[in-house]
Amino acid sequence: MKALLVERLSGDLSGVSLADVPEPQRASGEVLVRVRAASLNYPDLLMTRGEYQFKPPLPFVSGLECAGEVIEADADSGFAIGDRVMGGNKTGAFAEIAAIPARGLSPIPEGLSFVQGAAMGAAYSTAYTGLVELCGLEEGQWVLVHGASGGVGLAACDLAKALGARVIAATGMAAKREGIMARARPDRVIIAEGRFREAVSEITEGALADIVIDPVGGDVFDESTRCVAFGGKLVVVGFTSGRIAEIATNIPLIKGFSVVGLRAGEYARRFPERGRAINAAVRELAEAGRISPAVDRTLPLADWRAGFEAMARRELVGKVVFEP
Repeated sequence: MKALLVERLSGDLSGVSLADVPEPQRASGEVLVRVRAASLNYPDLLMTRGEYQFKPPLPFVSGLECAGEVIEADADSGFAIGDRVMGGNKTGAFAEIAAIPARGLSPIPEGLSFVQGAAMGAAYSTAYTGLVELCGLEEGQWVLVHGASGGVGLAACDLAKALGARVIAATGMAAKREGIMARARPDRVIIAEGRFREAVSEITEGALADIVIDPVGGDVFDESTRCVAFGGKLVVVGFTSGRIAEIATNIPLIKGFSVVGLRAGEYARRFPERGRAINAAVRELAEAGRISPAVDRTLPLADWRAGFEAMARRELVGKVVFEP
């Protein structure tokens, strides 16, 4: 079968190629899925460089998540041949067939396509885990979302609005304002450069943000510590800026806010019942038409490089989805 194979780590994707590889053999507890769509996530790019915390042994088939049809499963897996499913593992999704643990799959919400299903899973489960599970989002709260043009950022904006919050979307690129407004429906979009606390204070009439979602890190994290309301939460999702920020502990002490680390996949693995509840909640919202994943572009898997390079250049407003 065709699959996107990482044989060597590099900063320029030179160790990655579309290759012919043997079809995966399903182990007990796994489900074989014929992949119809697979979405690109930032960790996929980092893993080609060896810069992600999870470092699979070489060679490996890239891809965190996909959507497709079940072609083989254990009788007690909860899945049957032909079921439309979405989900994934840490690798293996950018291929014609993927072997995925049954616990990592869920039905595609009714009314969603394979492309939408592939774009929904990781982004929305991360957003829901952060906003609801870890922060207890309440209707009417102010939520500041950084990296709002990315998959997780757009999902956080979409989900927070669906649950009745007021949303400030933040981006480092003015050219993305219009796309974010169209896809994420925030109350406002701001440019997160320099001292943006004043903009957040003006929008919230001095209340500041009850929850800050930060996948960017670096200078954005530093300034965000000035944007959190007393008793609020600053959620660390990642470090796309390239700099892991540090914080003096007197800052959250004096301002009375919490810094919360968000690893949605690990959360679901440690608390599988909560993971299933999160998936069910997201599916219910999607089937009710209250949330919808944003897709920037759909590409054939043969054009994988265009998608990876667009992500590296920060061109995207939404997900890249590959179709094998």
